[in-house]
Amino acid sequence: MNSFFLRVLRVSVVSPDPTASHPSPRRHRGRRESAEETFEFLPPCFLRALRASVVSLVFLLASYAQVATQANKGYQTDAARQRMAAGLSNPHRDESEKPRELVREMGLQRGMTVADVGTGSGYMLPFLSHRVGPEGRVIAEDIYDDFLTTAKQAAETDKLENVTFVKGTETDPRLPPGKLDEVLVLDAYHHFNYPAQMLAGIHSALKPGGKLVVVDFYKTPQAMPNGRAMTHIRLNKPDVIREIEANHFRLVDEKEHIPGSQYMLIMEKN
Repeated sequence: MNSFFLRVLRVSVVSPDPTASHPSPRRHRGRRESAEETFEFLPPCFLRALRASVVSLVFLLASYAQVATQANKGYQTDAARQRMAAGLSNPHRDESEKPRELVREMGLQRGMTVADVGTGSGYMLPFLSHRVGPEGRVIAEDIYDDFLTTAKQAAETDKLENVTFVKGTETDPRLPPGKLDEVLVLDAYHHFNYPAQMLAGIHSALKPGGKLVVVDFYKTPQAMPNGRAMTHIRLNKPDVIREIEANHFRLVDEKEHIPGSQYMLIMEKN
């Protein structure tokens, strides 16, 4: 972290003229001080705070760029999304995603309002719907009409009467402000092209103390078949945490969801 901090700041100081009054005993004519020397007189607590601020700023600025181009290559045509939807709706997915364990770990209770951001084919909707019960509410969001159509058809088939649908955009999930107890982002955070804007929309939609639950893949060779995570996944878990924290959330819990493959983060709205 120290080297990262110093690379970002790029600070050095030219030594003063040795003939000037009260020259620094450490400084010599013609020599430039390193950033380490320049900051060594500052209190450690100040350096830690400044370092954290710089790192947060770097993640905040980066999250305003279009950052998920590689991950979204397979979603650019109707045919590609149809193939993707078939995989997302695979009944064998329960074995790998552990949806029942997931809704339990989320802490969802009957009567809560929860959003499934990036719902895709609506795979999680039955589990979320049954967990919050008829007095609860589930909002399914996606940016693609064909995914939403597939999810709506599945919800009608399963008679999920407490589920409604919202079409978002790449920069705004278009969720109702201040109405949500929790937001789930399952296998979708790495697809956010504009994470800062999406996180702002989620933050606005959550009630005070509301939770954002992110489940995603590690950026390691073993996390996805054929080492795909190394190119498909944008950030590994520590950097995902930093990016979300830089956008007005705080980490309250983290869990291993699928050992060696997926993690779960529970972030609280600040």
